Amino acid sequence: MHVCLILVPGFRLLVLSLVQEVLRLANGAAGQDLFTWELRSIAGDATLSAEGVEMPAPQADWAAAQGHDLVLVCAGPRPFSHLPMGLRAFLMRAAKAGTTLGGLDGGGMVLARLGLLNGREAVLDLSLEPGFPEKFPDVALSDRSFAFDRQRLTTAGGLAAGDAMLAWIGRVHAPALAATVGDLLERGHLADTADCQTLPRATIPLLERMQAIMATHLADPITLEQVADELDLSMKQMRSRCRKALGLTPAQLYLELRLERAAQLVHETGLSVHDIAGATGFASPSAFTRSYRERFGEPPRLVRRARHKAVQTGGNWVEAEALAQPSPAAKIA
Repeated sequence: MHVCLILVPGFRLLVLSLVQEVLRLANGAAGQDLFTWELRSIAGDATLSAEGVEMPAPQADWAAAQGHDLVLVCAGPRPFSHLPMGLRAFLMRAAKAGTTLGGLDGGGMVLARLGLLNGREAVLDLSLEPGFPEKFPDVALSDRSFAFDRQRLTTAGGLAAGDAMLAWIGRVHAPALAATVGDLLERGHLADTADCQTLPRATIPLLERMQAIMATHLADPITLEQVADELDLSMKQMRSRCRKALGLTPAQLYLELRLERAAQLVHETGLSVHDIAGATGFASPSAFTRSYRERFGEPPRLVRRARHKAVQTGGNWVEAEALAQPSPAAKIA
C-alpha cells in the first residue's frame, strides 16, 4: 500500500516523523514492505518545516496519474498560505478512486476548506479558522485525538498522528499488526532495559483486536463498555477472556498500554510531564505521576533529570530532535 505525504510549508517535523516511524515499524513487524511512502512538496523542491528544517521533496504534479491508498496533507499553523491551484482536483480524483484522504495538524483545515470533510466527523484545530462551526456546518466536529470516518482521517496534530496511523493500518490491513506496531512505539528502546517488563501478547484474534482498539485510543481512552461493544462481547465475557489469556483485567491492560507509551515519551522526547499526561489519557499530571511511580518505581521528573544528566555526560539517550529526522527507510519518490 502506498502513502503520499503532501508537505505544506510550516508542517511539524514531529508529525511527519511519527507517520514515517509507524510505517517503518509496520514493515519491520510484517517482515516485508507492506507500506511504501513518498514526500511531495506543495511548491519547489523542498519544504521548510515549522522548526526551520528544509525537507527535500519533489514538487507535486497535480495532474499526474495516481496510485495511492492514503494521501496525507501535512500542514502547520498557517495552512492556507501556500495552497496551489490543482490541489483540490488532485484530492478529488484520489477520493473518487477510493483513496483515504487525511489531514494532519493544519492539514485537516485544508481538507475542510476544500469541501472534502462535508458530512464527516473530523478533528480540527479551530484556532486556525475563526467561526468555523458557522462557516462549515456540514463538518461534524469531534473532541477526540483523531477521527477516521469514511475514508477521511484527521487529527489536530502532535502525538495523535501516531494513533491515527495505527487506526488506518488496523483498518486497511489487520488489527493485530496495528497492535504490534503500537506495542513497539510504546516500548521504543526501553525493551532492552532490565526493569522494563513487556506486556503479554494475545495470540487469540479476538483479544488481538481488543489490544488494537486500546492501542489506537491511548490519548483519548474510550470506556471498557465501548471496547466490549466493538468486540460484540458482554463486559463479563471480555473480562473473563482477557484474564484467562493474559492474566490481566481489561482495565489493567489498558492502563499498562498507556503507561508504556508514557515511559517511551519520558525517555525519548523532550515533552513536559503535563504534555505526556495529556498524550496518554491521564486526567492530570498528578494522576499520571502517581500511576507512573507505582508502575516504574520512580516519578517521571526524576527519570527526566537522570536523562538530562546522561545527555550532559555523553550518555546514550535519544533526544526529541532525533525523532524529527526522516526515517532512513522512507521511500522518497
